[in-house]
Amino acid sequence: QVQLVESGGGLVQAGGSLRLSCAASGRTFSSYAMGWFRQAPGKEREFVAAIRWNPSNTAYADSVKGRFTISRDNAKNTVYLQMNSLKPEDTAVYYCVAAIDRAPWVRPATNEIDYTYWGQGTQVTVSS
Repeated sequence: QVQLVESGGGLVQAGGSLRLSCAASGRTFSSYAMGWFRQAPGKEREFVAAIRWNPSNTAYADSVKGRFTISRDNAKNTVYLQMNSLKPEDTAVYYCVAAIDRAPWVRPATNEIDYTYWGQGTQVTVSS
């Protein structure tokens, strides 16, 4: 069982930056693929970014590529999402996700069903 706790959300002006953190319980954090999804009001939840246990193996949604960076610190059981050049359309609740990494050599999964564990979410609001 893995528990995920997000932090770092808040209100920021367009063009600003935020860093989300997701602290995971458990001693086998390095064996998990991690990711972030988001859900804006009235919209379906969508993939944002993901990272395999190998931190060089990452994937991003086209809408955030070049602006967001996902990273992990296995010693701290934490995954991060650095968000730069934020836009009002980035406003959403951001969810941290995790799943046992059974295929670390392939591109990280981008579908919700591929992730077993979900955090409660953290609100990110970008004002124009």
